[in-house]
Amino acid sequence: MATDPLSSIVTALKREQIIPDVLSETTDFTPSVLFSVVYPNGSEVNLGNYMTVEETQDEPEIRFAALNGQWDDAAEASYTLAMLDPDAPSRAEPIYRTFRHWVITGLKSPPLSANSADALNALKTHPSTTPYRPPGPRPNSGLHRYIFLLYQEPASKEPFVVPQGAPEYGAALEERRSWNPVAFADQHGLKLVGANYFLVRAPEVAPE
Repeated sequence: MATDPLSSIVTALKREQIIPDVLSETTDFTPSVLFSVVYPNGSEVNLGNYMTVEETQDEPEIRFAALNGQWDDAAEASYTLAMLDPDAPSRAEPIYRTFRHWVITGLKSPPLSANSADALNALKTHPSTTPYRPPGPRPNSGLHRYIFLLYQEPASKEPFVVPQGAPEYGAALEERRSWNPVAFADQHGLKLVGANYFLVRAPEVAPE
């Protein structure tokens, strides 16, 4: 019997210790949305695959997958996506956990028929709150986990946007450090519904 792809998400997060390093064991998280992250060159994030800095330079597209004909329920839902690195500057010494690489709100699923299992690019209805910053691990800093957390936004007549002046608008290197995605979600009433991640091994440079 095939494994439910949604149930495998939590297993994968625990395997790479994203639970508990980013999400605590007590976090209320039952994945309900399966999504992939696809870079312009075709490279795709797939729950822990290895990728390179070169493959991940440009802002990717998000693709939602319709499962079990339940897509109509989520047709009007909108989502916030956060990309982060808990291993900054290294997994052995993560003093800047977590480093915020990207935050974008207002992601919506494209129109799909109820029985469709296609995956199509999500509609980006707002500019990024935190502009996309590609992975750039320090040399000799080992393996880095780059995590995408997908949150369902609160139902409202008005589109959800992060209030102006919030830390998430900080785009400078120093402003991205030590960000807490759990506190961010709690503050704005966001519900975690999906996750994905990839791994990058930092370049090894011989000491001079």
